[in-house]
Amino acid sequence: MKSIELQPNSCKIKGSGLFIKGMILPVILLLTGCAMVGPDYKGVDQKTPAAWHTELQGGLVAGRMDPEALALWWKTLHDPELQSLEQRAVEGNKDLQAAKARVLEARARRGISSAGLFPSLNASASAVNKRTSLNNGGTGVENTIYKAGFDAGWELDLFGGLRRSEEAAEADLQASREDLHDVLVTLTAEVALNYVEVRTYQARLTASEINLKAQQESYDLNLSSYHAGLINQFAVEQAAYGLEQTRSQIPSLQTGLEAAKNRLAVLLGVAPGSIHKELEKKKAIPAIPVRMTVGIPAQMLRLRPDVRRAERNLAAQTARIGVATADLYPKFTLSGTIGIESIPSSELFKSESRAWNYGPGISWNIFDAGAVRRNIEVQNARQKQALIAYESTVLKAQEEVENALTAYSKEQVRLQSLARATAAANRAYFLARDQYKAGLVDFTTVLDSQRSLQSLEDELAVSQGTVTSNMIRLYKALGGGWMPEDKILKAETGKRKTEN
Repeated sequence: MKSIELQPNSCKIKGSGLFIKGMILPVILLLTGCAMVGPDYKGVDQKTPAAWHTELQGGLVAGRMDPEALALWWKTLHDPELQSLEQRAVEGNKDLQAAKARVLEARARRGISSAGLFPSLNASASAVNKRTSLNNGGTGVENTIYKAGFDAGWELDLFGGLRRSEEAAEADLQASREDLHDVLVTLTAEVALNYVEVRTYQARLTASEINLKAQQESYDLNLSSYHAGLINQFAVEQAAYGLEQTRSQIPSLQTGLEAAKNRLAVLLGVAPGSIHKELEKKKAIPAIPVRMTVGIPAQMLRLRPDVRRAERNLAAQTARIGVATADLYPKFTLSGTIGIESIPSSELFKSESRAWNYGPGISWNIFDAGAVRRNIEVQNARQKQALIAYESTVLKAQEEVENALTAYSKEQVRLQSLARATAAANRAYFLARDQYKAGLVDFTTVLDSQRSLQSLEDELAVSQGTVTSNMIRLYKALGGGWMPEDKILKAETGKRKTEN
């Protein structure tokens, strides 16, 4: 005879020992023959242009990028200080450490999902003192019941729900790795950008200090000439306000320099002010390489971690459709218990105290007012969102590279014009100064030429820093600055072993 035990939203079937034992072989055969429900992820065929839309200028050349060289792109600047900063940032940055921890979390979650595919085994033991009530039909005798044994259970993943869950967890792990790579790309670029900013502020300060010295000399000369009765006070006051105007610009440059140094320290994971001493000596802004290979759009998409992460998120969400679909089908389990039970403890380990039960089970959610099917619709909608997010990420990546290509080449053109303008302004200043000394022009001409020269020298320094910064942004847009996960996590694993 069969009996049906009803529970909320489920149906469990129990049968005689003969029926249950007869179920074992068919269930195992089903286990090996059933396919996973839900869609299989086959990747995304993303069409990309064969070449960049932006014309390659300023040393940019088409060609296949070397992934290893791209991972350590800052070495092309040939600046030992920058290389040291990058290495220390990879070892100490707090955002990177958090990203590493997220990878470890995702790895553990994948292990949890994988564990569901295997049988579970539990051990238990108890000693329960029991007395039945005389007023409720009992004997009133007090006994202690001793028990010990093992419980085993295994859900047979006939329709692939557990395997889809493991598939989703694996894709989530891969996405977290790409997130780690993306943090690395951002970190290495930010370290280099802030380092270039430090050197740019130093170059601007140097130019301002040189101009300040020249204006101080002009002021002293005018003051001496005024006391000698050679010029009027107006020329002295003109020299004074030009001098103080230049002097007023220096504190703001010093403030920007301090902020850039402090930001660099935080990127390295150390307290602000910790690296001021090693950056105190002024050095030139790192010069860009003569040539830079930028590859093609398809290669860029394979290298950019944010694109790879979006693709892995799509794969994970596709697998979750299968997880939800599996809830439409029955779940088969194998379970059993083996142990020993006895009232006197002295009899516990005798053969007469043995007890066991085993057999298959089935449960099927036969009515839930459409909740399972609605969940499948939810997962399908989320898959569409993940696909749209992937396509959007691809478009934004292409936009970022195109903009970076334009900015890199056009700023070089601007830099060349500023260099020529600065040279001309410098010649004009010396001519104006000599003519003023000869009495051919008034001091206003000298003051105007000083202002023009000072402004152009500042713009030139800023442009030099911008050219190098644009190269850094271009490398970032191309996906440069990350390396395989095993190298990233090696330092973290070694650190934990040392601490333990």
